[in-house]
Amino acid sequence: MNMRFLDACWGKPVDRTPVWLMRQAGRYLPEYMAVRSKCTFLELCKTPELAAEVSIQPVDILGVDAAIMFSDILTPVEPMGMKLDFVPGPVFENPIRSMADVEKLRIPQMEQDVPYVLETIKILRRELAGKVPLIGFGGAPFTLACYMVEGKGSKDFAQIKRMMYAAPEVYAALMEKITTMSMEYLNAQITAGAQCIQIFDTWGGILSPVDYERYVLPYTTRLINGLNRMETPVIHFVKGSGAMLDSVQKAGGDVMGLDWHVNLGAARDLLGPKMAVQGNLDPTTLYAPQNIIEREVKRVLDENAGRPGHIFNLGHGILPTVSPDNAKFMVECVHRLSQK
Repeated sequence: MNMRFLDACWGKPVDRTPVWLMRQAGRYLPEYMAVRSKCTFLELCKTPELAAEVSIQPVDILGVDAAIMFSDILTPVEPMGMKLDFVPGPVFENPIRSMADVEKLRIPQMEQDVPYVLETIKILRRELAGKVPLIGFGGAPFTLACYMVEGKGSKDFAQIKRMMYAAPEVYAALMEKITTMSMEYLNAQITAGAQCIQIFDTWGGILSPVDYERYVLPYTTRLINGLNRMETPVIHFVKGSGAMLDSVQKAGGDVMGLDWHVNLGAARDLLGPKMAVQGNLDPTTLYAPQNIIEREVKRVLDENAGRPGHIFNLGHGILPTVSPDNAKFMVECVHRLSQK
């Protein structure tokens, strides 16, 4: 098996920098759209054979060094008792607004409530044997709470912030329940065969550094500390966290995901040699001519300056209108320019 991704997670030297792309199984690939045309997004998530098929596509097409299972961060929230739909973004019919709403939420039994996720992982481990490692993932407690309280994506996140400040006991009860659910969900993925876990905190960067430490960090720390991670590295990605990397580091992940707003080299200097990093090319770079893509790949690699513990990735998910040829070229550039 190509182990350079896992080696880099642990800060070990590698023959060339490993690379994968957030949202690499998705709408930019015609092969994905062919599968997706047969079903809804949720049906795709809940059909293990199809979810495994689209998870493998970018490994074969792009030559990336890791696969990530196809699912959605809100998958385990639905069996907590919240009706989920995608129109096209995620929408919850009845958002959480009160202590009574929190008390109605249940902690799912993962084998019974999300068996399709665990079966997808088992299929992928069989299909990927001898190829590349498999990444499982979940949403960080705060990002899940944002969707559950707002009911959908938001520009100002007024509802979740109102709860934080004006009803802290409701917020704390909700975060405790989500953290417990997330811990059980990610541990079930590890048991099923996930070889790495990525925790996505898409909205963690909407808070000030002080509020992040007060309202987010304790729960993410409890989640990471509660994972059965003896041989399973944890990637912690907080979008928009460039001004508080030292706070994010306190959560205890093995790898820190960096978005494109920070200089990767400066981040490594701040975090120290023991913290591996992942990132951080601006996703829109993949719209550029290939000579520009190569230039920007080289810039990120140069910022890392050959230090072990670097996984090349975009600073957020690949955009659906990007050319697959440009994504493939980017992967080839990373491998060629970093070859030892």
